[in-house]
Amino acid sequence: MAYTDRFRRPKEHEDLLGKLTDRKTGTFATMVEAMMFAALLGHRRGERKPFDQADEPIRLALMESRDYGEVLIDMLGAVECPDDPKILSADRQPERVLIFEEYANAGLSHLQTLINRQSDQDLDTIISNLVLEGLKTPLEDEKDDVGDILASADLDW
Repeated sequence: MAYTDRFRRPKEHEDLLGKLTDRKTGTFATMVEAMMFAALLGHRRGERKPFDQADEPIRLALMESRDYGEVLIDMLGAVECPDDPKILSADRQPERVLIFEEYANAGLSHLQTLINRQSDQDLDTIISNLVLEGLKTPLEDEKDDVGDILASADLDW
């Protein structure tokens, strides 16, 4: 199988990831959680940002053991390649991981921009505002990919 056992974290954002996961003041308990949040933020903004320099990678098993971790990687891949069902095949996992990494990098870049612009607010407040913004009903012109996928599945719960 072509499985990769790790995902990269952007070296450019190591200081930010350190702040996000600081034991005393951080919002997230682990780097995995911070990266998951950042990937969702990047996707919400419709931005992927490639990177070359990576710091120490994180074992993919840590992502897969989190609630919805593996699902997140798969969903981002499916949403990014809606006309390509084979994106979910085992041999395309590295491609899905790359999509996740690039969305996370874009999310971290946006978060750093907000921190720089809103220096009078603490990190928890900025992240709380982002979460509240994300919970709002999508605007008419925003595409709700996950909602569309779930609606098309015709699930009978």
